[in-house]
Amino acid sequence: METGTSPTARALRTLEILRTRPGTTAEQLAERLGVTDRAARRYVAILREAGIPVDSVRGPYGGYRLRRGTSLPPVSFTQSEALGLVMAVLDGRPAATDPGDLVGSALGKVVHALPEGIGRQAAALREHAAATPDPDAAYADPAVTSALVDAIASRRRVLITYRSEAGDQWRTEVDPWAVVVRRARWYLLCHSHRVGAVRTYRIDRVVAAEESAAGFRMPEDLDPVAVLEENLGTGWAYPTRVLFHAPVDRVAPWVGPPMGRLEATGAAGEQCVLVGSTRNPAMYAGEWLAAVPFPFRVEGGTELRGAVADLASRLGAAVSEPPSGTGQSRRQDVDGD
Repeated sequence: METGTSPTARALRTLEILRTRPGTTAEQLAERLGVTDRAARRYVAILREAGIPVDSVRGPYGGYRLRRGTSLPPVSFTQSEALGLVMAVLDGRPAATDPGDLVGSALGKVVHALPEGIGRQAAALREHAAATPDPDAAYADPAVTSALVDAIASRRRVLITYRSEAGDQWRTEVDPWAVVVRRARWYLLCHSHRVGAVRTYRIDRVVAAEESAAGFRMPEDLDPVAVLEENLGTGWAYPTRVLFHAPVDRVAPWVGPPMGRLEATGAAGEQCVLVGSTRNPAMYAGEWLAAVPFPFRVEGGTELRGAVADLASRLGAAVSEPPSGTGQSRRQDVDGD
């Protein structure tokens, strides 16, 4: 449906509101449409004249609602919604430009079902917008993801089969707390009974998920995003401990939760220490530590110390003076030209 202020557009908007919010009062409908209460009732009357059964219920829990069993088109989009959907899909999954892709096939069906005007623009956007392939793309299996979400909703433990990046495979029983999407990666936040601690597992590496009969209790006031960020810096193969010669409040903006836990230290809190772990010491050194603009010393983690030493050697070599005579001969060649 088109976005606009015509009676037809507002009547369709009224239908959408009543479909998603049964029990909407005339006053609430008027507010959402940006019209008077009288005009809102007129749009309800237009729907009734079109043969759409809209019931009016009086009382404190009353309002307008579509009659039970009313058959409506499964979904309708404004032009902006349709274009936004195509853009979001291409942004998150560049392969969706290919009709043979799972998501690309689904997107094609949605676009094909849209009204002519809206569908034509959405199809043009999909056809002519190029998306750069992500060489590190990793997509979670929809069936596995659905099984995990079902277990979360029913508060049932899950037996998962997991394959690590190195190819090792194991099975573990977990309490599934939440599915969290972070930077195009899908994670399962859970309590692992294998290690007796909170863990985050990449869902694209979950080979199978089988719901068990055992239940679990969800932690109170759980903030899945915050807990995930905190735990991304723990439980990896290589421990890390870095001392920064600066107060914690100055270093904190440069340190993300996956790097570990940052705490003040020293007599007056003039220093801080970062304790965590990593699976990739070279990345930790070159991408994370190198970006922090304060002096630091790696106090723990043999692998991290080696990665920092290698990085320092390479950077030092990049700015060292060339061998004697090399630079001079080049300048003489240029001067001779």
